[in-house]
Amino acid sequence: MAAAGLLGLTACGGSGAAAGGKGGTEVVASFYPMAWLAQKVGGPDASVATLTKPGAEPHDLELTPRQVADIGEADFALYVKGVQPAVDKAVEQHAKDKSLDAASVVKTLPAPSGGDEHEHGHEGGHEEGHEEGHAEDEHGHEEAEVSYDPHVWLDPSRMATIATALGERLAAADSAHAAGYTSRAQSLAAELGRLDQQLRDGLKSCKRTTIVTAHAAFGYLADRYGLKQVSIAGVDPSNEPSPARLGELSREIKAAGATTVFTETLVSPKVAETLAREAGVRTAVLDPVEGVKEGSGDDYLTVMRRNLGTLRSALECS
Repeated sequence: MAAAGLLGLTACGGSGAAAGGKGGTEVVASFYPMAWLAQKVGGPDASVATLTKPGAEPHDLELTPRQVADIGEADFALYVKGVQPAVDKAVEQHAKDKSLDAASVVKTLPAPSGGDEHEHGHEGGHEEGHEEGHAEDEHGHEEAEVSYDPHVWLDPSRMATIATALGERLAAADSAHAAGYTSRAQSLAAELGRLDQQLRDGLKSCKRTTIVTAHAAFGYLADRYGLKQVSIAGVDPSNEPSPARLGELSREIKAAGATTVFTETLVSPKVAETLAREAGVRTAVLDPVEGVKEGSGDDYLTVMRRNLGTLRSALECS
């Protein structure tokens, strides 16, 4: 892919390099966690570009015509169906046979209703393939209507499964470098397995189990580690709750004995801070790892480990 063909794309990590400048299999990733996976598995055999700029909220992404064309011109596309409807549509139209929907290779959870509780233990979601439609919100933006929660990357064990599947798909697409893809995927899966064990050990004995989050991004983390998520907004963080819902949330916080309302890095904390004041509790940042800011030294692993420390403090884990 020529550098000019990547107008509007930024390389993962904010380096600004054109994906085509590195050579190898050209991969377009929808947003940060998928780009991180693609870079780890692709290694020196792939060039990776992400459609979402560093530090931008991925749910808000709208593609330019050039970006849509870039998806079709790339060798491979990696995305999570249900997070970014514009990407879903472009992949369906231009890269259906050379793409991987990360949510299609793991067990998914039911979609939480907007702003309502999402408890752990609902392993009844979809596996391969998801039926969904699209709708327009009051501002005219396309929204996904999905029957499952798309935030699969918040569970490292599922990320390990996605890494393995990606290695297999890249190996099939670029047989000359198949051994490299599969080897790196295996190493990454093992590293994610170690992170999963750290989270299991760190969260297995906590005084509290309820996490109050800015939006319903943490259902998979809650499901994996025996927690219960209560969210202010639903799957889309831009959907603000009504005053009545905020009052209900305040009562739920007090009933659960929660001490913390979690804010996010890429979303305004104002609503969460208002709720925390109403409930008489503090705030702390729990990062849904939807993106990292340009110039940051963080990656998926460091953010998830910081999340563990934040949770252990808020939940008083031993």
